Amino acid sequence: MDKEIHNRPRGKALRADPQRLSEEISSCRPPDEEHDCIFADKLHEECGVFGVFGHPEAANLAYLGLYALQHRGQESAGICSADGKQMYIEKSMGLVADIFSEKRLKKLPGYIAIGHNRYSTAGSSILKNVQPIVANFSLGTLALAHNGNLVNANELRKTLEEEGAIFQSTSDSEVIVHLIAHSKGESFHERVMQALKEVSGAFSLLILREKELIAARDSYGVRPLCLGQVDGAYVVASETCALDLISAKYVRDIEPGELVIINEKGITSLKALPSPKKAFCVFEFIYFSRPDSYIFGGRNVNGIRKEFGRQLARESKIDADLVIPVPDSGVPAAIGFSEESGIPFDFGLIRNHYIGRTFIEPKQSIRHFGVKIKLNPVRELIEGKRIVVIDDSIVRGTTSKKIVKMLRENGGAAEVHLRISSPPTIMPCFYGIDTPTRQELIASSHDVEEIRKYVTADSLAYLSLEGLLGIVPDSGNYCTACFDNVYPISFPGEHLEQLELFFK
Repeated sequence: MDKEIHNRPRGKALRADPQRLSEEISSCRPPDEEHDCIFADKLHEECGVFGVFGHPEAANLAYLGLYALQHRGQESAGICSADGKQMYIEKSMGLVADIFSEKRLKKLPGYIAIGHNRYSTAGSSILKNVQPIVANFSLGTLALAHNGNLVNANELRKTLEEEGAIFQSTSDSEVIVHLIAHSKGESFHERVMQALKEVSGAFSLLILREKELIAARDSYGVRPLCLGQVDGAYVVASETCALDLISAKYVRDIEPGELVIINEKGITSLKALPSPKKAFCVFEFIYFSRPDSYIFGGRNVNGIRKEFGRQLARESKIDADLVIPVPDSGVPAAIGFSEESGIPFDFGLIRNHYIGRTFIEPKQSIRHFGVKIKLNPVRELIEGKRIVVIDDSIVRGTTSKKIVKMLRENGGAAEVHLRISSPPTIMPCFYGIDTPTRQELIASSHDVEEIRKYVTADSLAYLSLEGLLGIVPDSGNYCTACFDNVYPISFPGEHLEQLELFFK
């Protein structure tokens, strides 16, 4: 990364004139804020991967694994299976349960399978980008499923196209397939390792061939990936919650830089890439992983989030009557905050779990419609009380503003104090999380007091970066670029445009 930008402190150069606050934030709002802000004003999940080797119902297990990992991507899903001779693929746009009927799963025979849930971070939301990617080349057929983002994908793609490669999708994951096909390695495994040495960025990767399953993780270990066993079969998954659903036993994490080969000979581990430094994504603990999962060395997500809440209570004491979470991701931190502060906890906001986007607009304007369709306050709990609202993050600020107003107007709250169980998000992510541009991140150009005024809360406080790192295990092993502008994996100039905003 450009050293001048990398080392530039967050200070006056990042601050905007407070008088321009409303105008600037207004320009950052999504096009249809009233109806869509509840969906747009969050950091979106990346992807989930799941693989099985050596089980007669491999595709069915892959389906269940993807079902457990649905939170990591709701845009599309796919499963590819193999029976030792042939490979079979079924994939589509939509949710796992909507795509895979019993009839469709019967089209996926074999004892090996890989599956993928997608939320696009690179490449548009179209069927041709749905994974797994299947390709034929000189050494046979392969299918690939990828969680993460390659920061040098565009440069590699341009080079490959100049060499005659024809791409079928706009996904960065297809670059890996072409690198394997173009490699001069004698064996398939050599080709894979050579390809992985050329890419830069984050990847937890599964590759399926007719008779084997391969799992790989980038040298920094940005995205989680674990190994398990069930009924003598091996399984690989983004999170342990997927192992739990099929009663698989957690064995260990796939290590950063490791290549694991599973075939009829057993399991083989190769050090494919050097791993001088770990850079686990700390947002997996804050928001992305399911609370019942154990990630990054077997640490429980729910327990870590509760500790975030406890630390937040220690750092930002407040006299109030009730602690409520913004469900669902704010719940563990809110419980921790309540336990540490002694302020009672309750569910003052009720979430409608069965809602997606709505395209039916009311004929008469309804205040805060976009938030109310997903969240509704319990007036009996809130009315006349001083409320502490716990959320995991603030991105654009539009949703937080609507929640605060809704608690006052619909819930009758006397005071609304907003507490965030992570530090201010000031930088975009280039490693597999769908973050807005830097310009759209409210904390990149406004301080806490300015944000408080915008969201109209009586008070606002974030968890400090020091407090967060004091809770996560092995605190030096995390990527916190979204909070401190220190990117562990360098990337080419194509990404610097976002970083240079407000640096002038």
